[in-house]
Amino acid sequence: MTITSLQSKSATVHVRPFISLGKADHGWLKANHHFSFASYYDPERMGQGHIRVWNDDDIAPQSGFPPHGHDNMEIITYVREGAITHRDNMGNTGRTMAGDVQVMSAGTGVQHSEYNLEDTPCRLFQIWIVPRQRNVAPRWDQRQFPGKTDGGFNILASGYDDDDALMIHADARVLGAKLVKGNSIAHDIAEGRNAYLVVSKGRISIGETMLTERDGAAISAGHLQITALEDAELVMVDSV
Repeated sequence: MTITSLQSKSATVHVRPFISLGKADHGWLKANHHFSFASYYDPERMGQGHIRVWNDDDIAPQSGFPPHGHDNMEIITYVREGAITHRDNMGNTGRTMAGDVQVMSAGTGVQHSEYNLEDTPCRLFQIWIVPRQRNVAPRWDQRQFPGKTDGGFNILASGYDDDDALMIHADARVLGAKLVKGNSIAHDIAEGRNAYLVVSKGRISIGETMLTERDGAAISAGHLQITALEDAELVMVDSV
């Protein structure tokens, strides 16, 4: 599904350069936090709408997160490079590759592990969104998405009745787009909603504002006109 619009009010865009993100270096894991997380705390960066966490992780080969628990959170993983292998106590196992997405509704509680079993680094975004309902039955799913270019945002995961999107229990949509240099797409953020966009690859402009690879942007309601200054790949969450 492609989303475009003709709304006239321009959205307000607050850029968060990659260099300004919270940092944590665990050797096997180099983490960059768009919002307060673990030992990184910034009262001005506690989330965006119902988006609570957006981590930009670089996981070394043959390493990863050992089994650990979550509850009452919608967790979305977008793999930028390499692959990540998921296992959980519900019996799910899956390998999610670059450009693809996995979702986990932690609900009443789930134990899982995430390992980079490859011989090359895995680079991914992990996004946590507050659910609309607590204590749902936990679940996990993943999907490969086509490399569609320049057709607007594709809905990767959704808490609404969107065809071909992974289901999440949240008032949010996770969107992805690929753009060829020089091409543009449009998108509206409705009144009462918020968005957070991160450039996975390349360089873009939103109106007069430029973002480079791994920069983030907190976006208010209004119209977005996004142009690729280089071939680019984008991930955005639009939530209440």
